[in-house]
Amino acid sequence: MDEQGLLTSKVPRALEMKSKLFGFELPDLLFIFMNLAITNLVFGATRFRYPLVWGTTLGIALFLFFVKRGRPDAYLQHFGEFVAQPAYRAAGAADRKYRKFRKGGKIC
Repeated sequence: MDEQGLLTSKVPRALEMKSKLFGFELPDLLFIFMNLAITNLVFGATRFRYPLVWGTTLGIALFLFFVKRGRPDAYLQHFGEFVAQPAYRAAGAADRKYRKFRKGGKIC
C-alpha cells in the first residue's frame, strides 16, 4: 500500500483583511491624492505651491494616520454617520418613510 499525505496549500492568515497601503485604507488614499491633485491644479503655478499643495496633503495624511490608528475599518465614515443622526428619537413618532403596499390598486 502506498500512503499519500494530506494535500495542503498555504492561505493567508486573515482572509477578510482589508487592503492597506502605507497604513492607509484605499478610500483614505483616494482622498489624500484627490486633495493633492486639486490643490496642485489650483495653486500649482503660484508661489505658495509648496505650503498649500504639499503642506495640506501632508497634514491630511498625518491627521488620518494618527486619528485612525488602532481603530476599526471605516471608522471615520461610521463616526460621521453617528454624529449626523439625531440625538433624540421618540418611540411613538410617525415613520415618514413608510408607505402602504398597493397591489393592483388594492391596499394589502
